[in-house]
Amino acid sequence: VFTFNGVEIKVRPYAEVKNGAPMSIICHADISKNTDFKLKHNFTIFKDGKLVFMTVSDKADARYEIPVARSSDTGDYECTVKAGGKLGFSNSIYVWVTGMTKPILTADKGEVLEGEVVKLRCELPEEVPPLEFFFRKIKTNSAPKEKRVPEQTQNFSEVEYYIEEGDDILQFDCFGKRQVRSGWESSQHSNKTLVTVKEPFIKPTLTTKPSGNVTEGDQIEFECSTVVAQIRDIEIIFQKNRTILNSVRDKEVLKYSTVATQEDSGEYLCKVEQGAVSKTTKLNVFVSELFSRPMLSASMTKLDENKDLILSCSINGFRRANFSIIRKSSSGDILLKSSRVFTTKVNVNDTGSYTCKAEVKGIVKESKPVRINVYAPVSKPTLSVISGSPEVVLGKPLQLICHSVMGTPPITFTFYKGDEIKKNVTNDTYAMFLDEDIGLNDNGGYKCDARNNHSSGVKTSNILNVTVIVPIRDASLGSVPYGEVEVGSDTAFLCSVKEGSWPIDFKFFKKTDHEVLLHEVREYSDRTIWHKKTMKRKDTGTYYCMASNRASVDVRSRPITISVILAAWQKGVIAAFVLTAMAGAGAVALWWFLRKKKKAKGPSMEMSGSALAPYLTSEKLPRQPSDGNYYSGSGYIEDNENHMKSTDESKGPDLESAEVDYTEVEVSMLDPHRAPEQKGTETVYSEIRKTNN
Repeated sequence: VFTFNGVEIKVRPYAEVKNGAPMSIICHADISKNTDFKLKHNFTIFKDGKLVFMTVSDKADARYEIPVARSSDTGDYECTVKAGGKLGFSNSIYVWVTGMTKPILTADKGEVLEGEVVKLRCELPEEVPPLEFFFRKIKTNSAPKEKRVPEQTQNFSEVEYYIEEGDDILQFDCFGKRQVRSGWESSQHSNKTLVTVKEPFIKPTLTTKPSGNVTEGDQIEFECSTVVAQIRDIEIIFQKNRTILNSVRDKEVLKYSTVATQEDSGEYLCKVEQGAVSKTTKLNVFVSELFSRPMLSASMTKLDENKDLILSCSINGFRRANFSIIRKSSSGDILLKSSRVFTTKVNVNDTGSYTCKAEVKGIVKESKPVRINVYAPVSKPTLSVISGSPEVVLGKPLQLICHSVMGTPPITFTFYKGDEIKKNVTNDTYAMFLDEDIGLNDNGGYKCDARNNHSSGVKTSNILNVTVIVPIRDASLGSVPYGEVEVGSDTAFLCSVKEGSWPIDFKFFKKTDHEVLLHEVREYSDRTIWHKKTMKRKDTGTYYCMASNRASVDVRSRPITISVILAAWQKGVIAAFVLTAMAGAGAVALWWFLRKKKKAKGPSMEMSGSALAPYLTSEKLPRQPSDGNYYSGSGYIEDNENHMKSTDESKGPDLESAEVDYTEVEVSMLDPHRAPEQKGTETVYSEIRKTNN
């Protein structure tokens, strides 16, 4: 029986070891046994999770020897021990190998020309990537130039350096870096490698003839030269202010000459190029002025058309020159006169820029341009409303335009509201003004002025009167009579508004499934009356009116309800019919009663009947006819009257607007003396209201 008490990992001599020193990683298994017996141990050592050592031993310790420690041996170590089917694990220990191997630097050339490239290789033997390499170019009396190159997969790096102009004796070295837990660790600097640089050609020389003072009009000659080791592919370029004046190829000398002007003063550059090598020389040249720049003067720069303009050209302190007066144009200069003075009567087309030129000894100088503006007078402006109509709705903005047909721009327009200046606008031929503060009393008083630089002064437009349209407000509808109207009578509808400019368009509508226009009229008043003749039962319904004016806003009134009822005489006819029907029904009932009594008594009843005959025949008793047109039953009429009466008493909005049907009732009257039947026909209109009941 055995058990693992623990597994321990140790480093000898220390966990921090110098680069190149020996180092041992020891794995120890602490095992307890019940008896003394041999036990085989399988030791495995890992670095940063990767297997680096494995052994089998019957001892409790295993040693991983590293005779020469390198920075690549830095990392986290741990070990495992497997014995008798049981497994033990150690903790992790960090080992740091300080320092790195010294890098080795080599160059592919020991001697180069300016413009060529030297290739360097820096190697860190026995180091493991990732690594960073730093190359340095060391030049006498200047700070080293450094290049950084990271390498992820190899322990060396290569880089190229361009040999520049002025490089003579160069030294190169390199060093490396690697990242450790505490940051970055650097190696020593490598050996220094020496590279000698040779010039392919010398720096050019730039001279002038004459070399002293140069005056305008003098002939000046430039010469640029160099000495080259190999003439092939050599190029000399001569330039001023980035402008190339001359160039030659495969030659050692360049020449350039010109007549000196003051504009030729400045810095000149001679550049010699061969391959990637370039060398330059600069020279400053000052050219003295022969005569000053001419000056053009004008009698006036702003003048009316048909006025005289005098232009004169002069040179300060110098009179002997060839002068010319010129007008500038987009298509080119226009020569007006070869003289110091030019006089002309101007028109508006003469507006433009003018200059003069002076020539002495072949040197031509031009004056600064002078701007001449010729003005035609403005015409009387017209003021109008942009929308066309000289009116505006109250509360809406009013936009005006002031326009002058004639006049040289710029023209200044001034807008007035009454006597108050509202806006000044400078434009070519027109200007606009927006008045957003329209009041009820703003019914006129707009005007505008127009003026330009012509001496004629200001022109004023006619006064523009603008009508302010007040929108319709609060339309209402009434009627006489109001509510109930008898059939056949006339009704007057009154539509009025509380506020609104005239004329006003009034429209009367009846509300059905769709709106029906009944009447429309235009009135120069705030109200109108519409007389509707001979009202009918079908005219019962809801009415409203609508009012509008030039503000283009329709205002609708609240609706009113009109009920068309029967006239008094029609109600009388119906009442008479009902009473007649009730009387007839009573007579029939009495006849039926007496007849029944007679049958019960037999002969005596017949005698009694004979005796009562004069009385009975004197009553208007109806007889039941056989054609089916007979109408009886006073109880029905009474019930119908009671029903209509109660319905009328409790009628609501639905009953008021109920439809009315008409029916004809034929009443047959019998001859009181039982003569052959005589039929009389009387037409009675009865009112039957359709209700929900």
